[in-house]
Amino acid sequence: MAEVNVRVQVEGPFATVMVDRPKSLNALDSRTLQELEKAAAGLAGREDLRGVIVTGAGEKAFVAGADIAEMMEMDADRARHFGALGQRVMDVIAALPVPVVAAVNGFALGGGCELALACDFIYASENARFGLPEVSLGVVPGFGGTQRLTRLVGRARAKELIFTGDVIDAAKAKEIGLVLEVVPLPQLLGQARSALERIGKKGPLAIRRAKEAIDRGADLELADGLTIERKVFADLFDSADRREGMKAFLEKRPPVFTGR
Repeated sequence: MAEVNVRVQVEGPFATVMVDRPKSLNALDSRTLQELEKAAAGLAGREDLRGVIVTGAGEKAFVAGADIAEMMEMDADRARHFGALGQRVMDVIAALPVPVVAAVNGFALGGGCELALACDFIYASENARFGLPEVSLGVVPGFGGTQRLTRLVGRARAKELIFTGDVIDAAKAKEIGLVLEVVPLPQLLGQARSALERIGKKGPLAIRRAKEAIDRGADLELADGLTIERKVFADLFDSADRREGMKAFLEKRPPVFTGR
């Protein structure tokens, strides 16, 4: 299957994944989801990668949602497969071992909001809009929204957004902790790239293992999460990067990490 709806651009140690269906406001149909899954799987195996930006083509939409025209014809069985595909795609993106930044450049509704939630954190342009309006269509979020939004903003706020189907602006999204920063649209990709460049100067093994510890421990009891942290902390002491980082600190020079 030739990729027509998702573009991947790799520049140095960073990749940009762009959903490119501007005529449908970058809506997620089955083909686009399959292309996203393939793109994320391809990036997962790259040891040279230090970070990923996920965004949408154009200036109106990040991803305006799942493709309603496609969903209109689904019965429960087809919807079950469609939801499983969507959840699998979000899981693959969330599981990427490097930091993944959502650069939300417009509407992030339904499946688009869920795509942003699958990333490690979200930067938004001033024109961005967020929401999970599925109840207005007689359904519920199906690509992870009921679970990831709750974990990010809390149960009550997630219920309010999902039950009302309200669409909120970028400032409100930042206020409730959904978005980290809001910037003018022309600065959005630069903001995301700048964050990844700062991260990219740190030990790549340490960043990957820190993400692992945070994500694995987030839903565990504190003692179990601390066990994961303790193992990750100790494991890194056998790495060349740990030796280089500490040696560089003592010698008062920038470290040269190799990811080993």
